[in-house]
Amino acid sequence: MSERLQKLLARAGYGSRREIERWIEAGEIEVNGVVAQLGVQVETTDRITLRGRQISLRRAEEPRIRVIVYHKPEGEVTTRTDPEGRRTVFASLPNMKSSRWVAVGRLDLNTSGLLLFTNDGELANRLMHPSAEIKREYAVRVRGEVTPEIIQRLTSGVMLEDGEARFDEITDAGGSGVNHWYHVILHEGRNREVRRLWNSQGITVSRLMRVRYGPIALERQLRPGRWVELTPGQIRDLYQAAGLKPPAIARLYAHKKKSHGPPQRRR
Repeated sequence: MSERLQKLLARAGYGSRREIERWIEAGEIEVNGVVAQLGVQVETTDRITLRGRQISLRRAEEPRIRVIVYHKPEGEVTTRTDPEGRRTVFASLPNMKSSRWVAVGRLDLNTSGLLLFTNDGELANRLMHPSAEIKREYAVRVRGEVTPEIIQRLTSGVMLEDGEARFDEITDAGGSGVNHWYHVILHEGRNREVRRLWNSQGITVSRLMRVRYGPIALERQLRPGRWVELTPGQIRDLYQAAGLKPPAIARLYAHKKKSHGPPQRRR
C-alpha cells in the first residue's frame, strides 16, 4: 500500500516529517530516478535516494521502536554537526545499525535537561506538533523581583515578537538571595520561549533546565551527558500522549534497565 514519502521515511527513522519535507523541497530526494515532490505517494518497493545515495525502506515495514532520554548538559548543541566545532548531543548517543536518532525538539546551548530521541520520525513529529499540546516542565532560576502582578501577566498572556505566549503554571520552588527558583509548565515549544517570557517582565534567567516532557520526567540519578532507554510501557505512554496508536509490544525495543551512555567529559 502506498503512502506519502515523508511519512514513510519518518517511520523508517530517517528524520522527522518536517525535516524530510525540507529535504524534498530542496530537491535532495529522488523516487525511481525522479526528483520527489511534496505529497508524492510511494511504496517500500520503490527506489529512493537521498542526496544520491540509495536508502532502504525495509525497516519501515516493521521497525523496532526505540526511545531514549538524554540529560543534555549546558554547552552542547542540538544538531548533528556544528560549523563552530561545538560538541553535539548526538555524539553521546548509542549507535544504531538500521536507523538513526531523531530529536524530539531542541534545547538551546545554555539550557540543560531532558531531551527525547527516537527512531520513529512520526512519533517525534507528533510529539513536537503544536496540536498535540504536550506539556513541557522547566526548572528556572531567575534574578529580579518577581511580584504577584508579574506572575499574573505570565500566566494570562504576554505578547512576544512571534505572538502571544504564556505559562500554564508557575510554582515557587524556593531559593534565597537574588536567585530564586520556579517550576514553569507550557504546552508549546517556541524558540527560547521560557527565557523570552521572563525577559519580557525584566526578569533575567540565570539557569534553565527541562525536567519533564509529556509523561516522561528526568530521573534524578541520570547525570548530565548520559542517557537511559525507556521501557515499553513508557514508550506506549508517549504514543498515547501524542494521539497515536501504540505499537504492538513485539515492536518495542527490549529494555535494558540501565543503558547509560559514556560519562560527559569535563570542559
